[in-house]
Amino acid sequence: MAGTGRRGGGRPGGRPTLEEVAARAGVGRGTVSRVINGSPRVSARTRAAVEEAVAELGYTPNRAARALAGNRADAVALVIPEPETRVFAEPYFSDVIRGVGAELADTELQLLLILIRTPKERQRLAQYLSGHRVDGVLLVSVHADDPLPDLLEEIEMPAVLGGRRTAGEPVAYVDSDNTGGARAAVEHLLAGGRRRIGTIAGPHDMHAARCRLDGYRAALAAAGLPEDDALVVAADFTEGGGRRAMRELLDREPGPDAVFAASDVMAAGARQVLREAGRRVPDDIALVGFDDSPIARHMDPPLTSVRQPIEEMGRAMARVLLEEITERGPGRPQLVLPTELVVRKSS
Repeated sequence: MAGTGRRGGGRPGGRPTLEEVAARAGVGRGTVSRVINGSPRVSARTRAAVEEAVAELGYTPNRAARALAGNRADAVALVIPEPETRVFAEPYFSDVIRGVGAELADTELQLLLILIRTPKERQRLAQYLSGHRVDGVLLVSVHADDPLPDLLEEIEMPAVLGGRRTAGEPVAYVDSDNTGGARAAVEHLLAGGRRRIGTIAGPHDMHAARCRLDGYRAALAAAGLPEDDALVVAADFTEGGGRRAMRELLDREPGPDAVFAASDVMAAGARQVLREAGRRVPDDIALVGFDDSPIARHMDPPLTSVRQPIEEMGRAMARVLLEEITERGPGRPQLVLPTELVVRKSS
């Protein structure tokens, strides 16, 4: 005698699935999983809808299969949504990778480095992660419109961001004090008598760049100086972007007597343009960067820069991720590490 063997329809002859419960309740798969696991991060109305769908379909969680799946990856992914030309050229990324690797060295977890350059690669990664082929994800160089953090939350994949998308970031993250560091850099320039201070800001869709611009503005405001939009140029955290932005600044009148670049790499590009223009650093124009990377120490003259503990950020990201994998609770750890101004001859 033919029959489904269960209530509520669905696939004939088979167990009801999590996806079918989600469709019946009108919610996402991750929301159903949170309700079943007793997560408090679900509204009473949503919980009731999911519980009703579970009852109607006769759904029973396969806890043994879930436990087996949850323990079989033994790997974490470090995802960087940038082209390899940038990843392997900029010290920031190598320092993060070094810190993450050092923290995971004494564990059984394999570290996978994944670069995303195209929408197709992003889609392929989403499918890969949805299959829970890794135990957790570290994501750096995150932009405001990046959907990956939300996807990771939806599929209940433990994840930690290096930086954040907005001030209200809901996902676990490790960041540095970008605003305070930038403010200290500009206050240093002001203390040296500079008054026409320009800035080469980072891209507007990155929270770190916006924070560094906020710090620049806060220092000027505290000194009673009006902000001049002509002295603010946005770039893309690359050396080429720093060159283009510095040329634009020099084309404006009157020219700046100091420049705060939101990264050492952009400061290096700016320094090339200043040399070509015959502008002496620091005599004619002072220059300050951000990151305190090896680039800063090897520039001529050596670059004053805001030190953020990039390698320690990588270590902290890995530590937080390990906690998320083993003891994932309702809250999300969010750390902000201090920065420090390192003064050299460029200012």
